[in-house]
Amino acid sequence: MVFSSDALADTFYSIGIVMSLCQLLSILELFHIADGIEESLLLPRFLQVLERNVLLFVVIVSQEEVQSKYIVCVLFHLWNTLDLLRYPYGLLSLISTPIYSLLWVRHTLWIPIYPLAVLAEVITIYQSLPYFETLETFSFHTTVPVPIYVHFPYVLQAYMPVLTIGKFTFFFFFLHTLLLMNHL
Repeated sequence: MVFSSDALADTFYSIGIVMSLCQLLSILELFHIADGIEESLLLPRFLQVLERNVLLFVVIVSQEEVQSKYIVCVLFHLWNTLDLLRYPYGLLSLISTPIYSLLWVRHTLWIPIYPLAVLAEVITIYQSLPYFETLETFSFHTTVPVPIYVHFPYVLQAYMPVLTIGKFTFFFFFLHTLLLMNHL
């Protein structure tokens, strides 16, 4: 089986609806944490679900030109790889049969994949900026209480460093927690 360059560009057209549905269903994870079904911290998972849904629906789905970018294929691949590392261990832990080698693989592969996913997210936003600039999607004027023009590309440009700093803060906090767990 040989994939052409069109296969990478057509990723969104092939799996975009399924990916969108799965990202919407990921909101249920928040309820699982709140109900105690899943043992995890609510705030980091909330921020992850929010960030992925904003990136998918606001940046990718709203701009048809962005959907055919190669980075969308890379981003989907990295997101799904992270989820494939996380969900099996969580499921096995729920039924009280955790496999610790799977936990080791999850954390070992998470270390290089997570920063790559953050980089792919920032590149996706960066590559979408010209389309938001020319089409003025989500840019608006407000007159209450003072007239202000909100230019959405500026919002995205401000969001990129916030996304990067926030994700890497979580990344280093998580690594620090893992190191503490291994030394205790």
